[in-house]
Amino acid sequence: MGGGFVRSATALIAVIVGMLAAAPARAAEPPPYIDWPSLLPALPAPFTPNVEPDCADGSDACIDRTITEMKRRFHAVVPRCDHRAVFSLAYLRVTEDVRAARDEGVFQDPAWLNSEDAVFARMYFSVYDAYAAGQRDGVPMAWQLAFDSERERELSALGDFLMSMNAHINRDFPFLLAGVGITRPDGTTRKPDHDAYNIRLARLYAPVLKEVAERFDPTADDFELGPVDDEAAYAILQSWREGVWRNAERLVNARTPAERAQVAASIEAYATTVGRTLRAALRADPAARGAWCAEHGGQDPASVATVTPAAVGGSARPGT
Repeated sequence: MGGGFVRSATALIAVIVGMLAAAPARAAEPPPYIDWPSLLPALPAPFTPNVEPDCADGSDACIDRTITEMKRRFHAVVPRCDHRAVFSLAYLRVTEDVRAARDEGVFQDPAWLNSEDAVFARMYFSVYDAYAAGQRDGVPMAWQLAFDSERERELSALGDFLMSMNAHINRDFPFLLAGVGITRPDGTTRKPDHDAYNIRLARLYAPVLKEVAERFDPTADDFELGPVDDEAAYAILQSWREGVWRNAERLVNARTPAERAQVAASIEAYATTVGRTLRAALRADPAARGAWCAEHGGQDPASVATVTPAAVGGSARPGT
């Protein structure tokens, strides 16, 4: 991913978030979903075995354990009304929906999906814990930007959401896919399973931000531009997920360690640039948001008082 692509993509994101941040609220029908990523074929990539230790057997119970740990962390680890709670809640809701999608038969290879989900969650838990412990060297720059802005209470809830989504999708996801493998042993691509969740994520966007608004920040779901609103906001995530797949292909197809290091560096640079763009565009006064959260609940530590931490090892392994 060259510098020209980074500049063009970042400019597009700046335009979209500028539209969202400046728009008045207005009711509208949801826009039609356009599934353009599934029309783009995967590039040839060799089979690489799953090198990640998480959920090696692909058991359905892996997602159950992840959701239990996510609930514990949301209610009992993230401080009440802390800005990090926005992504913690959103990630929990997405993972619950991924489990439902798996149970409904959305994915061709549910065992691969179970493993992918476990690795992805562990990467997030690891960077959260490293940052909380002051171990910044173990935290990728895109995550440092997200956590720094949340610590300083600089952004709107939508800003917190997009900053962490950028770090987890644009930075973490390509390394995750390269680690669990994007090609089956028979040589066929796993891209259909990657693309299959796009439409559900598009439909989940509005209810998740509605819950964020109810719990943390009443402005979280006020960014309306009629039918352009949901389409524009989800267009960011949809394009990120397609870019993630292409970056995973680049990692897997790298011919030498030096070439792979170059690809890794470009992934880090892109996620960092997007994070800085979002941080500059979505600043907000935290006072009203804090007062709202204090009155409307935020989290409920008592709901997970008997839950013990799940075993989640490993680290984010920046640049690998």
